[in-house]
Amino acid sequence: MESTKYYLGLDVGGTNMVAGVVDENHQIIAKESIPTQAGRTIEEITTDMAEVSKKAVLKAGLQMEDISSWGIGMPSYVNPKTNLLVHANCFGWKNVPIYDYLKKHISLPTYIANDANCATYGEVLAGSASQYTDAIMLTLGTGVGGGIIMGKKIYSGSDNMGAELGHTKLVYNGERCTCGQKGCLEAYCSSTALIRIMKETLQKNKDTLIWKLCGEDENKVNGEILFEAARQGDSLAKQIVDDYISRLAAGISTFITIFRPQVIILGGGIAHAGDLLLKPLNEKLHTCTFAAEEIGIPQVIRAELGNDAGIIGAALLEKTM
Repeated sequence: MESTKYYLGLDVGGTNMVAGVVDENHQIIAKESIPTQAGRTIEEITTDMAEVSKKAVLKAGLQMEDISSWGIGMPSYVNPKTNLLVHANCFGWKNVPIYDYLKKHISLPTYIANDANCATYGEVLAGSASQYTDAIMLTLGTGVGGGIIMGKKIYSGSDNMGAELGHTKLVYNGERCTCGQKGCLEAYCSSTALIRIMKETLQKNKDTLIWKLCGEDENKVNGEILFEAARQGDSLAKQIVDDYISRLAAGISTFITIFRPQVIILGGGIAHAGDLLLKPLNEKLHTCTFAAEEIGIPQVIRAELGNDAGIIGAALLEKTM
């Protein structure tokens, strides 16, 4: 009788790193996490990456010999020609021989991919898009992350640097983005952008429920307050939401036209707005997407795995690399 296969996944963020053991049914059977402490040396951080991963294996009641491979999701990319980790902003790393550091601690076959790609892969394997083979995901948080899955495999271009959906251009010479460019989707559709727009609006007009819900302190505005005000019928909040949805639809319609996925997944804090976001967004896409009436468009749905998506996707990278 064939034994169960287990996979080790690690999701490394700027705040925490979370490791999990995943079985062949795409279920997490044990998890461990520790603070990342991003300002440390690469030796210290990679040592912790290995240690927290080993602890997850022990917590699952397994040994390292029981694990098929180790997959890691990070806010960066590995150059397939050099095996160097190209650029990890939150760590200050550039062209780092990451595998050399990791194999000092764990000798398993090791795979590394961008964290947003891992999260998308996890949602397609085990989450809200598990019945689909072709999907695009946007995570609408502090920034806008993105991932593309085609044929149940991660698509990231010839050099692993593709699928940076948040940095596609929405407005020529528009708002400055965190990447240094102007007019990126992220500069208009992230929660950071939404807060900026809310503050700009409040500086001109405080006659709105938004002002009351934030305790008359513009530094406390957030997406949750905006959508709650819109839900209660505040006209200014509804206008900001409508404008936001129009911008988001413009970006998504471009991805649909290029890739024709079966489904679009939304994750991140803004997606918690639920139908107040999804219903008008799906309606808007029908009016602004090429050939929508003739051939239809994919539905936009919410991600359902939360942070577990990145662990599951990372753990099962060996199936897509």
